[in-house]
Amino acid sequence: MVLPFPSPCVVGHEITGEVVEHGPLTDTKIVERLPVGSRVVGAFIMPCGNCFFCTKGQDDLCEAFFAYNRAKGTLYDGETRLFLRGSGKPVYMYSMGGMAEYAVVPAHGVAVLPHSLPYSESAIIGCAVFTAYGAMAHAAQVRPGDAVAVIGVGGVGSSCLQIARAFGASEIIAVDIQDDRLKKAKLLGATHVVNARSEDAVAKIKEITGGIGVDTCVEALGNPKTFLQCVQSVRDGGKAVMIGLTLSGAKGEIDINHLVRRQIKVMGSYGGRARHDLPKLVKLAESGIFNLDAAVSRKCKFEEAGQAYDDLNRGSIVGRAVVEIM
Repeated sequence: MVLPFPSPCVVGHEITGEVVEHGPLTDTKIVERLPVGSRVVGAFIMPCGNCFFCTKGQDDLCEAFFAYNRAKGTLYDGETRLFLRGSGKPVYMYSMGGMAEYAVVPAHGVAVLPHSLPYSESAIIGCAVFTAYGAMAHAAQVRPGDAVAVIGVGGVGSSCLQIARAFGASEIIAVDIQDDRLKKAKLLGATHVVNARSEDAVAKIKEITGGIGVDTCVEALGNPKTFLQCVQSVRDGGKAVMIGLTLSGAKGEIDINHLVRRQIKVMGSYGGRARHDLPKLVKLAESGIFNLDAAVSRKCKFEEAGQAYDDLNRGSIVGRAVVEIM
């Protein structure tokens, strides 16, 4: 994946941490909600709370987040909080720049993390779980009894399986080309698995659903081929939800007549809504409905992060990996 972003930067968009200080402009109510010493989990979409979309409750479209953090690698005053020692050269922030001992996070982007939840594993709530919830709750609006397919069951796609199960989906179809991922998908809620390397994924999904197609298909790869498979796999009136990112400027093709005549809904979903959804996701994990331990397949030290990213790029990490910074 190649997406434009300022460099040098500090990555790390899924975090858990402890509040050590409040900024001078922090609202008193937030200080009371998140006192120093609080354990917190962060959402990678950090809403400003004041823009057009935030005031309508659509934190996932926050204007400041996309204009400053995603476009410029800064917080919402247009400044990064990270600089190189000595030269003072700015270092940019991908989300909060969590791959460090300290991170600066807008208060609207964090929720309290109860001690009943594991500290390291809970970091994935802020993206893998958060993105899956946004797709299932807001874009697809999955209802009990729905048939759902997920194409690409890596860290985010496998979280979609658990969220679909939590929402009461009756048929949950996992599609991938790696047997180890499909094997794990069965443990995370998939009722059927399809290896798209050896089977026609669209035909198999139609077969499983009695020739109709699924109510919702989620594409979690960001690939033009699987984009088309996603659209072709949904029933008449169904929803094709795209959550995978790809090369900047990449295009996906759709049969316009099929789209129009069969009332197919094609939509993008980038993530959840931090102020409303993050506390809900904490409760899902706390109740055991979302299994964090099953979702995280690997933990590594900070010194091993480079190797973990290489393994991720090769597709050899099943599920989600977390980096522990002590």
